[in-house]
Amino acid sequence: MSVSVLSPSRLLGGVSRILQVASLLILLLLLIKAAQLYLHRQWLLKALQQFPCPPSHWFFGHFQKFQQDQELQRIRKWMEMFPSACPLWLWGGKVRVLLYDPDYMKVILGRSDPKSHGSYRFLAPWIGYGLLLLNGQTWFQHRRMLTPAFHYDILKPYVALMADSVRVMLDKWEKLLGQDSPLEVFQHVSLMTLDTIMKCAFSHQGSIQVDRPSDPTEEGSTTEGGGAGEGQEEEALGFPGHPPLGQREAPGLPRPCCSGWACFRNHLDQMPYTTMCIKEALRLYPPVPGISRELSTPVTFPDGRSLPKGITVMLSIYGLHHNPKVWPNPEVFDPSRFAPGSAQHSHAFLPFSGGSRNCIGKQFAMNELKVATALTLLRFELLPDPTRIPIPMARLVLKSKNGIHLRLRRLPNPCEDKDQL
Repeated sequence: MSVSVLSPSRLLGGVSRILQVASLLILLLLLIKAAQLYLHRQWLLKALQQFPCPPSHWFFGHFQKFQQDQELQRIRKWMEMFPSACPLWLWGGKVRVLLYDPDYMKVILGRSDPKSHGSYRFLAPWIGYGLLLLNGQTWFQHRRMLTPAFHYDILKPYVALMADSVRVMLDKWEKLLGQDSPLEVFQHVSLMTLDTIMKCAFSHQGSIQVDRPSDPTEEGSTTEGGGAGEGQEEEALGFPGHPPLGQREAPGLPRPCCSGWACFRNHLDQMPYTTMCIKEALRLYPPVPGISRELSTPVTFPDGRSLPKGITVMLSIYGLHHNPKVWPNPEVFDPSRFAPGSAQHSHAFLPFSGGSRNCIGKQFAMNELKVATALTLLRFELLPDPTRIPIPMARLVLKSKNGIHLRLRRLPNPCEDKDQL
């Protein structure tokens, strides 16, 4: 019986033919993909021909023309060149249409388009599919189920818990006043916010700020609640009014009208000047710089321009809040923009969105902001560090690239002056 043995040359020839076929298949697939990308880009160019934008690279888009962390400056520049909207080309032929005109954004907010899957899919393993990521009927059912928990009257008892968390933070600041250097407050405020959420949402009995291991540069308080000025704070938070714009005698708060947390809870919505300042700060620095939506049907805007189904639009909250056609001198801090009856007030998007998907926790957030602002200004005067001005940077949320550094000055306790009691 004879055995046929393949020679090395015949074996190499067979492998070579297999590699050639594989190479041809790979090349064919690449050509098909390239053709698909080309046709998709041509479709996008035709769909966006009504929306001019700066020249872009065919593959790298607009990212090649701008330095890192310059997105916010780019939006402000483009608003002057391209009114209402402008396409932002990403790498690989992907594009988002930035909207920063209030009339354009109202059209999108009045629709039920789903959030862009590509922009939020990386959040799913982290936070799961809750109100932020859900769409359609499932979202509506979850939202309806949770709405009663955020009723204004339900949130009132949380004010005391918020104040406890703020006082722990302020007590830590007092211990750090002896250091001859500005205090970086971002981490302190972040822990205070986490502390409040843990107490209000999960009934946590301790304090995240106290339980967290301290380091030599950040020494926490050893007791929760209490602290210097607690009685003064509880009395002063019941005030019904605020000083006029530009008043310098006190850092924002007049003499108290009554004492106790019950009074403060009842007057939480009677803080007009503080509310105006908070809203103006949120206008200048919105925590969420933008929200993506993927058009499920074609849309036509008030000026007649339109976008087809499948286009991703980015509602640029930062762009709207810095649009000079909406806000005169948009880079100037001017709380009077939000005075009752102001025409500009109706264009305020703030960080809470609008339409059917407005933020369910906006009242909780505003309560926490008012409590933290009032308690802080009763105890400290805050001065910026001119050598380290915060540099805004757009990520999933707006943050400072170099932290937030402040100089603190302890204010005298007005209750020590019996003439003011």
